[in-house]
Amino acid sequence: MTFEEVLPKLKAGKKAVRTKGWSGFEEYIFVVSADTYQGQAVNPYLMIKTKEEPSLSQYMPTSCDVLADDWELVND
Repeated sequence: MTFEEVLPKLKAGKKAVRTKGWSGFEEYIFVVSADTYQGQAVNPYLMIKTKEEPSLSQYMPTSCDVLADDWELVND
């Protein structure tokens, strides 16, 4: 699946991972929406879950991620 195909699914609440382009250390990415900070609305953003601590970090796809076709949805 391409990033263009997975992005609407991420926006709908699904999680996704690259199956070949990542080392396996990354578990999945997902969209955070309806977030607030000190009572102010925050625009939606991407997060990545990894196997390290702390395990969550903001995610910004690289050009390799955007052009890749090895994206798959993650089932919890």
